[in-house]
Amino acid sequence: MTAERLLLRRAKVLNGAEVDIVIADGNVVQIVPGGTAEDHGFKVVEANGAHVSSGWVDLHVHAFAELNPYGDEIDEIGIKCGVTTLVDAGSCGAERIGELAEAGKKSATQLLAFLNISKIGLMRIDELSQLEWIDHEKVLQAVVAYPEFIVGLKARISKSVVGDNGIQPLQHALELSEKTGLPLMVHIGSAPPDIREVLPLLQRNDVITHYLNGKSNNLFDKENLPLQVLRDAIERGVHLDVGHGTASFSFAVAEAAKQNGIDPDTISTDIYRGNRMNGPVYSMANLLNKFLALGYSLEDTIARVTSRAAQWLGRPELGEIRINNKANLTLFRVTDEKIELVDSEGESRVAQQTIQAIGVIIGDKYMECEIRPEKSY
Repeated sequence: MTAERLLLRRAKVLNGAEVDIVIADGNVVQIVPGGTAEDHGFKVVEANGAHVSSGWVDLHVHAFAELNPYGDEIDEIGIKCGVTTLVDAGSCGAERIGELAEAGKKSATQLLAFLNISKIGLMRIDELSQLEWIDHEKVLQAVVAYPEFIVGLKARISKSVVGDNGIQPLQHALELSEKTGLPLMVHIGSAPPDIREVLPLLQRNDVITHYLNGKSNNLFDKENLPLQVLRDAIERGVHLDVGHGTASFSFAVAEAAKQNGIDPDTISTDIYRGNRMNGPVYSMANLLNKFLALGYSLEDTIARVTSRAAQWLGRPELGEIRINNKANLTLFRVTDEKIELVDSEGESRVAQQTIQAIGVIIGDKYMECEIRPEKSY
């Protein structure tokens, strides 16, 4: 049987070189200089100067469609935004993680998940306010049942979530992390508990998400210097994730972080229906534009949604364009265009250069992205 073949022609990799990429039976079989691959009746995708990277990975989303407010359709925040791999960040606990896994099997976007340590997940937004909702046995059963789907455990450690329980839910999370061998993703926000209580408990490969939030309980002091507990956590190998969301990204804090060399390990959106449609997130490309506006290079910005995210997941192939790998590509344009961008505090900055996702290739299928709203300068 003749192999299904697709030719991506004249796509620009991050070092500026043009390449042709030939895909057969869903795998990359040839990477050659742009314009040199022979066209033997292949389906051709003309890049026309667009960039190509390995498929974007969003390490923090909410993709369980029926939840409100923190839910959305998988492909709406995945391939339609140029993202080929989503990691749901604790939408479901043990009671409903199976439903999320089944939904992922029906989507074009690859879906992985952090398991919420609360068995009810985000059926309520105070899911750690009752300690009896942290059912250790059910967590262990879920991890055994979905070993390829669950990549870590999620605990939202802020006042509105934990209620009067303070640091106790995090202590349960640490115990469960030790039992399962899975890392934690910890949401930080308003106190109590104080951030100085939270960070010292986290270890190598655990994830702090929302680390650039502008709330009073954040990781920088009044002089915009990083707290010592943050420096210590970085030294231990704690992973810093953006998790923009509706209320968790401040340009001022991000500028202080960059000035002090406290750069993100991964850039993630914390996207769901509300902040996709109404902002301030909109899409992964919109968020990447914010990091260009902050002065990060295109190469460093894209690495934080490709190779660095793939490395944390322990799936390096997701962050590579390599012969014999399954095709997993994002096409995007970079233009010299001024765009006004707004953070979670209502503050704005202007990007001089903008990224727009135009399509993805997964296996031997090319799918166009939707053009999402941007506010022109």
